[in-house]
Amino acid sequence: MKLRIKGDSIRFRLSKSELTAFGIVNFVKDKIHFADSELEYSIVTSDSNAEISASFQSNLITVNVPTQLALNWVNTEIVGLQFEQTLSNGNKLFILIEKDFVCLDNTFEDQSDNFPNPNIVC
Repeated sequence: MKLRIKGDSIRFRLSKSELTAFGIVNFVKDKIHFADSELEYSIVTSDSNAEISASFQSNLITVNVPTQLALNWVNTEIVGLQFEQTLSNGNKLFILIEKDFVCLDNTFEDQSDNFPNPNIVC
């Protein structure tokens, strides 16, 4: 799972196998290690949330996705889910969760588990 953070926005990209796992076990989780700590990030389904939401506690970013919305995303051609969460200080956090497509340009990373890019002309 890829994580991109910029200002008050957070974007997750899931490979085919990660999306399949998410559809089966209702969560996907990854982490990055630092010298003395780690940052974990996860996406989970939630029957108690009516909207997508994110939280950060104990070095863990958690994005909650309503179960029915998650199932619809996993089982259709929908590319991504997005939501703008109003924070307690009035700021807004933009949350985007996407299927990870193969890049059209050269890249060093393994893309064998990514979704075919719909912009490739055959």
